[in-house]
Order: sequence, then C-alpha cells, then structure tokens
Amino acid sequence: MSESIIIIAVKMPGDNDMRFESSLDELTSLSKTAGGSVEKVITQNRQRIHPAYYIGEGKMDEIREAAEELKADIVISNDELSAGQLRNLSDHIGIQVIDRSQLILDIFAQRARTKEGKLQVELAQLEYTLPRLRGRGEEMSRLGAGIGTRGPGETKLETDQRHIRSRIDDIKRQLKQVVRQREQYRRRRKTNDIFQVAVVGYTNAGKSTLFNQLTQSDAMVEDQLFATLDPLTRKIQLPSGFQALITDTVGFIQDLPTSLIASFRSTLEEVTEADFILHVADAADPDLEQHQQTVNHLLHDLDAETIPKLTVYNKKDLIDEDFIPMYHPNIFISALDPSDADRLLIKIEEMLKDEWESYKVNVSPDQGKILHQLGQETIVTERFYQENENVYVISGYIRRHHPMKSLLKEA
Repeated sequence: MSESIIIIAVKMPGDNDMRFESSLDELTSLSKTAGGSVEKVITQNRQRIHPAYYIGEGKMDEIREAAEELKADIVISNDELSAGQLRNLSDHIGIQVIDRSQLILDIFAQRARTKEGKLQVELAQLEYTLPRLRGRGEEMSRLGAGIGTRGPGETKLETDQRHIRSRIDDIKRQLKQVVRQREQYRRRRKTNDIFQVAVVGYTNAGKSTLFNQLTQSDAMVEDQLFATLDPLTRKIQLPSGFQALITDTVGFIQDLPTSLIASFRSTLEEVTEADFILHVADAADPDLEQHQQTVNHLLHDLDAETIPKLTVYNKKDLIDEDFIPMYHPNIFISALDPSDADRLLIKIEEMLKDEWESYKVNVSPDQGKILHQLGQETIVTERFYQENENVYVISGYIRRHHPMKSLLKEA
C-alpha cells in the first residue's frame, strides 16, 4: 500500500527559482520511486533555516493540520536535517519526519542487488545515522516498517554508537577487499588493453535502455530513479569489428547525500577508468540543462572531464519541435530504436578515428594472430590481399599508446 506523503521545503533568498522547483519535482519522483504518493507540497520563504525546527513555527501548525486532514503517514523535508530538527518536527507534527538524504538512502537500500551495493548502502545509512542517534530511541521504537526505515533496520539503529562504529569499520574492511578485487579486474582489462566505454547520465535518462540496445542484453529497465545501482559491463562491437567493453553506471542526481557520494565513489570510479564516455541526457526533460550541469560537475569531481565524451540526447520520440543541443559533439536518438543505436556506434567510431593515429601495414597470410588482433583492437578501414606480394594490405586507426603499435612497425 502506498504511503501518503507531505513534502516541506524552505526557499532561501539566494535560491534559484528554477532549481528550487526542479528539486521539488525530483523529490516528488523520489517519493514515488520509494513507494509513496505526494499529497501536498508546503514551502516557505525564509531568510535563514530555523535552527530548531528547519521551518517557521507558524508553518509547523499548518503542516500538522494538513497531515491530520490528509491522514499523511510521513513528512519529507527537501533539505538535510539535524537530529534536533528531525526530533522537534516529529514531536510537533505528530508523524514521522525524514529528509531527502534518508529518502535517497532508502531507495538505494531497496535497489542494491550485489553484495558490494548492499554494503555501500548500509555504510552510507550508518554514517548518516551516527550523528543523529541521540534521542532517537523513543522515536525509533514507534516506527513501523516503511519509507525511511529500510536497510539496517530498527534494531541496529537502537543499539549504541559503539556497535555502529564497529559495524562501520567492518563494512569498510569488506569494501576495501571488494575494491581491491575490482582494481585487479580493471588492471587485467588494462593489461589486455581492452577499450572501455562508460555510460553516464542523470538518473532516468535512459542509460539502461540504451545499454541494452547496444549490447542486446536485458539489464533492468524501469521508469524510476536509480533503477541501476550496480555497474554492469558487457562487450560491444563497432561497425568495423573493433571490440570494446561498455559499463552502465548508477544515475547521477543533484544534492546526493555526502555519505553516499563517498561510499559510491568506487562504483563511479569505473568512469575514471574509461577511455570514452557516453553522457546520456533526457532531451525531453524540462530540467535538461540542470541535469547536464549536475553530471558534468560530478565528472569534473571525479577528474574525468578530460576523457573524450559524446553527449547522447535521448528520447527523440517524445519531442515534436526542433531540438537545439547544448553540448558538442552530440547525437540525437531514441534508445528504443535499433537503427539509432547503429547510428550511435558509427558516430563513436568516427570520433575515435579523429582522436587516433592512422596506419597502413602489410601482413603476411601466416600472421593470422596479428590479422585477428588488428580486426578487433584497431579500427580497420580497408583490407585487401595483394597477390603479387602475397600480403594483406591493411589500413586503419590505432590508439596512440596501443601495444600493437610496435608490432605494426615490425610487421
């Protein structure tokens, strides 16, 4: 059964109107993703956040009346709240109050599939909870199951800080091990010199749909925020036969809880290891500009802004008027259309040719391994057999630091 939600938000003098509205729309979508339905949004313009209540005291009475009238189950604040603010609001309004960070953590708890994903979510939840523990015993004991309570669960939250600290240390140890394994896997991929493409984008931009179209696989696709949490890697082939690995990553979002950014950093590090980035943007979203900026800021924070990038404007099928792209290079597609996926692969190949060095080489027919490698690890544009010299003449493009470059000189 869907939980009934009231959203509350404070708008400060410096807040941009469009960004404020888009953060409220996003909070409504997040609430829906968590299994709730937003009955009312109550906002207040203030010079500063109220230190004890977040929102003005008069406004609290309005929220309490609305909660009683709408039989609301939960109040969700658009900003992160302190332990005192959470407690005071809950006491005054009479129902559970959580903040945006708790809601996002809750969704992550529902959606983590792998052991690593679950550990990262639990770590983020515990780090969020620790400073807010004091005075929560009574409140926790009256909580039922529902939004904001999933993950570590009530019993863990009721235990003392020492237990939580030792659990945090334990999870960090386990995650270190997982990160080490992933680094070995990455190193192996690097040693084998497999070209890596990372798919990034704002949550719900259509990354997984595109990923499935390009790889002919069936990763989970839902019209919900954070449908993909655990990175998934598959092999793809470009039109010339060149092979690469492609990774679908967790969706980006503005105002991610800081504990989550830290704990999901290792997941996002897949992006920093990439040789090429596909930034998928929902061209039909009214907040497109804001979403693109959020993704680009995060790429900058990850030191990934120098990696070659193609902006993929998705959901062409939902747009009637002329679309003007903000970023270049770009391509305008519908991830649901297989012919658009083919166009995208051609576009990637064109961009790589511009980046890479051209080569022309003669390979004798008995050098089968080299012929095969050239076909898979470089972009071959021409290949023919010259009978009088008994050689294959191959032209194409190769990455500047590819180990085969030395072979091409010898071949």
